[in-house]
Amino acid sequence: MKSIWIIAKRELSAFFDSLTAYILLTLFLGLSGFFTWIAIGDVFLSKQASLRVFFSIAYWSLFFFIPAITMRMIAEERRSGTLELLLTKAVTHRHIVLGKFVGGLMLIAIALLFTLPYVITIASIGNLDAGATFGGYLALFLMSAAYIGIGLFASSLTDNQIVAFLLSLTIGILFHWIFGMIAGSSTGTIASIFSELGMSYHFQSMARGVIDLKDVVYFLSLAFGGTFLSEILLNKHNLTTK
Repeated sequence: MKSIWIIAKRELSAFFDSLTAYILLTLFLGLSGFFTWIAIGDVFLSKQASLRVFFSIAYWSLFFFIPAITMRMIAEERRSGTLELLLTKAVTHRHIVLGKFVGGLMLIAIALLFTLPYVITIASIGNLDAGATFGGYLALFLMSAAYIGIGLFASSLTDNQIVAFLLSLTIGILFHWIFGMIAGSSTGTIASIFSELGMSYHFQSMARGVIDLKDVVYFLSLAFGGTFLSEILLNKHNLTTK
């Protein structure tokens, strides 16, 4: 556990040292703030105490930002040779993957914490739905965990950061858009299956304030699957380089 925490803190420091964190926070807060308060939401004019627009914007912006965060996590370690150096310090592949996963999740948590003034301000306008607000933030956090897992898997497939970014984005598109699109154009069992596979179905359910165990399991399964496959690939990479 100590090794995972050390790697997580190292990863978080690397984000801020390389300006990645500052760029993410600026773009995320800028985009979400602009669309929530000015372009689409115009909360003050509509006088509706709702974070619905913010959750919709964050749903799409994090989809693009997370592959940019994860693309270097393992790919850069492989390219620079520091992966092998880490393994000489009584650190396992699992420690590395989980440490990087936690580090990425910590950065997303910081980004979401910076949006709490939105909650305070909108709550002052009217009766903000506490259940939908909590559900929306939980959905964003769990969705981010799922995409970080996918991003780690993509990053473990290659030592090229751009390739890792494109792979992560491609896999993400399936869950974020394609499965939902297939469900919308189908009927019956096929529509039901692809709807359950789609990210939007589970996200929207939680953003309405309905915390269903199956939605939580869905997000955590993707996160676990991504980190598990990343560990397998790192083990395979280590065997082939010996």
